[in-house]
Amino acid sequence: MENILYDVAIVGGGIAGFEAALTLKTLRRNFVWLGANRFGGKITLAENVSNFPSFSGTGKELEALLSRQAESEKLPFTPARIDGIYAGGGEFLLTEGKKVFRARAAILATGVETAGSLKGEREFLGRGVSYCAVCDGALYRGKTIAAVLFSKEFEKEAEYLAGFAEKVYAFCRYAGAAFSTKNIEIVPQNPTYLKGNGRVEAIGTEKGELAVDGVFFLKNSAPPSALCGGLETEPDGHVRVGRDLSTNLKGLFAAGDVTGRPYQYAKAAGEGLVAAFSANEYLSKIETKENGRVR
Repeated sequence: MENILYDVAIVGGGIAGFEAALTLKTLRRNFVWLGANRFGGKITLAENVSNFPSFSGTGKELEALLSRQAESEKLPFTPARIDGIYAGGGEFLLTEGKKVFRARAAILATGVETAGSLKGEREFLGRGVSYCAVCDGALYRGKTIAAVLFSKEFEKEAEYLAGFAEKVYAFCRYAGAAFSTKNIEIVPQNPTYLKGNGRVEAIGTEKGELAVDGVFFLKNSAPPSALCGGLETEPDGHVRVGRDLSTNLKGLFAAGDVTGRPYQYAKAAGEGLVAAFSANEYLSKIETKENGRVR
């Protein structure tokens, strides 16, 4: 565990997280900006961006400009795929495997996975469904599991799981998958649903079912409700927020695609700014109370 207690932890390397970091720097807050990668992934795939103020061009060009600004502003970015956010004792603990970050407030800006979720995925969370190979892999020693991979970067995690499991069925949502571990079988069909009685017992495809003891979804960000226990979400899975982008958990704010449509960079930037100001106001009220002052 880090000994540093940050004012704010930002989870998400996209535009919402970036704008939150820029704003918190202006507000002179001590923050940590965490994410699987900075400006990577979906933004570089955009063929044309035409509704972002003062910019018109490709996603790669926008990413280059954002990176240049981040470096010019000397914004520190910490690569980390956060797998858990825990509130208690007036602070948040954010975990990446065994590594822990501490903060008095947090901003969730993890975006959304465009592939959506499988039928049964949310219902079996914690009962056979996991998003963290390092956290839960050892629980499936000698068992049969499925791994749903959303990009090639997660192949090492699937092989890590294969070191515990007797067999791993790999559903790869990208082209060119390859594994060196013999007990991983690539399933060419797409997964369609999860089935079980109390716990996951099978994963379905268009060609039938495969019996499994657990299913790992390996992707850059887990659903918000899986990341943070007790977090309220809308029926469609987006985080439920107030106008100040506060969630039902005191000190936790959300911004960007994770709060709902439209999935646009301009919206993400605006919400990143609002969430940062709201987190700052939240901390200021706590500090005022602690200092016994009335402003």
